[in-house]
Amino acid sequence: MAAEEPKRPWEQQLRDAATHLETDLKNVVKYINDEVVPGVRRNSSDALRTAAAELHKLASRTDDHAQRSSAPPPPQPKDSPKP
Repeated sequence: MAAEEPKRPWEQQLRDAATHLETDLKNVVKYINDEVVPGVRRNSSDALRTAAAELHKLASRTDDHAQRSSAPPPPQPKDSPKP
């Protein structure tokens, strides 16, 4: 059996680079899963709470406006001319 042909330097460099890229990619995925995702989940729940509070305020203002507009107008003095 013949020995395997020696690898060319550029092929070995390419294999080394691919190995380093794979390791770096695994580290990036781990960082995103461990650090970024929990932060996004925390902040998104805070954002939803803030939005809910603002929507509650808006609903209250809408209710107040509806009550004011459905109230009868104040009586006019009897001696004033009507339009």
